[in-house]
Amino acid sequence: MPIPFDTSVPSSARIWNYWLGGKDHFPVDEEAGDAYLKVAPQVAEMARESRAYLVRAVRLLTGERGVRQFLDIGTGLPTAQNTHEVAQAIAPDAKIVYVDNDPQVLTHARTLLYSTPEGVTDYIDADLREPEVILEAAHRILDFTQPVALMLMGILGHIKDYDEARAIVRHLQESLPDGSYFVTYDGVDENAALRVAQQGYDDTGAAPYVLRSPSQLAAFHDGLTLLEPGIVSCPLWRPNPDPDSSPQYTDIYGGVSRKG
Repeated sequence: MPIPFDTSVPSSARIWNYWLGGKDHFPVDEEAGDAYLKVAPQVAEMARESRAYLVRAVRLLTGERGVRQFLDIGTGLPTAQNTHEVAQAIAPDAKIVYVDNDPQVLTHARTLLYSTPEGVTDYIDADLREPEVILEAAHRILDFTQPVALMLMGILGHIKDYDEARAIVRHLQESLPDGSYFVTYDGVDENAALRVAQQGYDDTGAAPYVLRSPSQLAAFHDGLTLLEPGIVSCPLWRPNPDPDSSPQYTDIYGGVSRKG
């Protein structure tokens, strides 16, 4: 039986899918997404650049750093080049565990996200605010004696209280063995139009999202060793060489760090 989900209130996952050119959204999401774009048109580019950054980060960790396990919390709706597709294209034996609490995300994930025969792709229905639930389920799939890449991509803004978000991140990081990696991106609060657009979105009754300062986002990586170039605008994080264009700043920051 399909899992019910509310189509009367905008969903951040569905709006993100809309901005990325996907098809898994409803008129309420298109309306909210278009209203956001009218005030802050750069958000569509932010969505595209954050996905491109995810691909580069996963390729680096799989190809250069030898990571074979990924815990991706806040999966979002499947689009092109999902975490498991990028990782398993390099290492077919890679294990990827997705975590989300959106019924539509989980329904689509179970339908569309297939693993290679050698690897594992699995899904946990859980909320980021319940890290113990996530870790207990993830331990049944991943080997926490070996490095794990913990990915919190565009989800920490949904934890309104900054101290609570920091505590959740520390809890998850403490569970990781040395040699593990922590990967994030989130929107920053430096653009006035983006702040206005975000408030308008929050006022629709959808799950609110907090834009934070770059220094606040960097603090999630405290105690870990940041890979170069640190916490930066996503297009500026190890961009692919392109002689015809150079990466341009946008209001979403990401970074990768190593534990131990």
